[in-house]
Amino acid sequence: MKAITLSPGQLRAAEIAFWLLLASSFFLTPDHLTLLSQILIFGLFAVALDMALGYAGILTVGHAAFFGAGAYTAGLLARHGWGEPFSGLLAALVVAGLLGYALSYLIVRGADLTRLMITIGVCVLLYELANRLSGITGGTDGLQGMQVSPVFGVFEFDLFGKTAFCYALGVVLLMFLLVRLVLRSPFGLSLRGIHDNRKRMLAIGTPVESRLRMAYGFSAAVAGVAGALMAQTTQFVGIESIGFNRSAEILIILVLGGTGRLYGGLIGAIVYMVVHDWFADMNPQYWMFWLGIFLIAAVMLGRGGIMGALSRRFRVKEQTR
Repeated sequence: MKAITLSPGQLRAAEIAFWLLLASSFFLTPDHLTLLSQILIFGLFAVALDMALGYAGILTVGHAAFFGAGAYTAGLLARHGWGEPFSGLLAALVVAGLLGYALSYLIVRGADLTRLMITIGVCVLLYELANRLSGITGGTDGLQGMQVSPVFGVFEFDLFGKTAFCYALGVVLLMFLLVRLVLRSPFGLSLRGIHDNRKRMLAIGTPVESRLRMAYGFSAAVAGVAGALMAQTTQFVGIESIGFNRSAEILIILVLGGTGRLYGGLIGAIVYMVVHDWFADMNPQYWMFWLGIFLIAAVMLGRGGIMGALSRRFRVKEQTR
């Protein structure tokens, strides 16, 4: 099938339509706002993972460590009297970013299998630490008793999820634009070069390890913001937010959407969580079986994920002077 060529203007229009459609779901599906908020949050988490895995080429399956670190940071602040949401996000960004940058000294220098084992080990260690410090984190019962202040001091978090959805949409959009700005900068282009040919980038004098450490730290910071968003919108932090299963789930979402593609994480989160919810309602006892069949079929039929399939169907016309 012949590919359809899109102009840059058409691509921008499609991008705007995508975000407008997400925003309009506030009115179109008012009974599913909680699910939509979680889709946005997991989409941001997948975008964070894509920075490290898809763009920088850092093999990691322990990104839940940073998601959980951000969630517990915002949760503990809210539990102990500091419930202002935006400062909670900022604190989560700083804590997760510093943790990611510190761990990057171990992760960046190793080979792929070494990175894999280190990231799994860090995730397991932090999970056990959160479990042992049950007096602070709540352990397996989760962190409860959070009091998140109204957004801008006006919009309280309600049971219907209206404020949570609008808050999540605004934060996710801003963070997505920030990630896109970074990836389109000379720093982001150097990450692509390192991913494609590390030796060549070393030969031309690029500080490869330094760039990878910065990329991993920034990726961790964005994952921390996603975790803080989850904590604030649900006003609860479960210990599973820092566990290996969460890392595996977000990796599935990213592979489904397509790695190394800006919208892959968001598209993957939408498809995965909608299908997940649909199968759970359709067959509550065996829904994981059908979800597994769907994921296998999606990976086998769609090389490069959903965004890979779309890129083969639609091409963007290059601008000429």
